[in-house]
Amino acid sequence: MIEVKGLSKRYGDKIAVDDLSFTVRPGLVTGFLGPNGAGKSTTLRMIVGLDQPTSGTATVCGRPYRELARPLCTAGALLEAKAVHSGRTAREHLRGLAASNRLPKRRVDEVLELVGLTDPARRRVGGFSLGMGQRLGIAAALLGDPEVIILDEPVNGLDPEGIQWVREFMRGMADDGRTVLVSSHLMSEMQDTADHLIVIGRGRLAADSSMADFLARSSHNGVVVRTPHTAQLVSVLRSSGATVDALVDRERERGHDAVEEPPLIVKGLDARRIGELAGQNGLWLHELAPQRVSLQEAFMELTADAVEYRVGRRGAAEHNGVAV
Repeated sequence: MIEVKGLSKRYGDKIAVDDLSFTVRPGLVTGFLGPNGAGKSTTLRMIVGLDQPTSGTATVCGRPYRELARPLCTAGALLEAKAVHSGRTAREHLRGLAASNRLPKRRVDEVLELVGLTDPARRRVGGFSLGMGQRLGIAAALLGDPEVIILDEPVNGLDPEGIQWVREFMRGMADDGRTVLVSSHLMSEMQDTADHLIVIGRGRLAADSSMADFLARSSHNGVVVRTPHTAQLVSVLRSSGATVDALVDRERERGHDAVEEPPLIVKGLDARRIGELAGQNGLWLHELAPQRVSLQEAFMELTADAVEYRVGRRGAAEHNGVAV
C-alpha cells in the first residue's frame, strides 16, 4: 500500500505539489492522472525517495522508501526508462541492480524472459529502441518481485502487442493482491485498465474515486432520444425533472432534408425511466440510447481550469492565457 499525507513540494516560489493526500490500495490498478505540470512526476519521485518533500509524508508498505532495507523487494518503479548507462548491456544493468539488493543472478534472466528481452540482453542499452527501453525499465521494476509496482507512462513507445502485455501484466499484479500505481496520458488505455483513479491539478487533489464513479459524475452523460413527438416528449420529460437539449443533426446542418426532428440529449433520467414516461403518454421512440462519457471527456471537464499550458486560438502555446 502507498500512503501520501499532506505532501507538498516547493521550488522557490513555485508550488509543485500542494498538501496532497491519498491512499493507493492493494488489489487494484490505480491510475494517476493530471495535466502536464500538475505535479505527477514530482509526487512519484517523492514516493520513491528521489525528491525530499517540503512537508508531509509518503510511505510504501508503512515506511518511507529510503528506510527500506531492500527497496526493490518492496516497491519496483519505472519512472524514466532512459535513466540507464548507455554503454551497459541490458543484462549488466539488471545484474548491478540485483546485486545492490542481494538478489540472485537467476532473477535477472527470469525478468528478461518475462518482458521479452532474452535475445537482446547482451546488446548495449544505447542501441535500444524506445519500446525496448520501456521493457527494460519494467524488468528492473520487477527484479525484487515487489508488493508495490509504480509505473510512469509504461506503454510509451510500445507496439500494440507490448501495450496488451503491459495491460495484462498490471491486471495480473493487481489480481494477485499487489498495489499497482500507473501514470499515463493515454486515456483510452487507462479506461481499459484502471479500477481506481487519483487525479491532480496544479499539485492539488482533484478526484479520488473508482473509475465507474468518476465517469458517472461527468456532466457529459445522458441519453440520446429520437422521436416523432419531440415537443410532447420534451414537455413530459421536463415536467419529470429532466434537462433536455437538442443535438445537432448533421444532415440538417449540411442543408439536407431530415425525415424527423433532430435527436434529443436527456440528462437527469435514465433510459428505462424515459421509456416508461414515453409509453405512459403514448409517444413513440425511434431511438433510446445511453450516451456514455469517455475517460478523456470526463478528465478534460474536471481539469479544464488546471491546465498550465494550452493551445491558443492561433495555434500558439499559452501559459495561463499568456502566449509563450
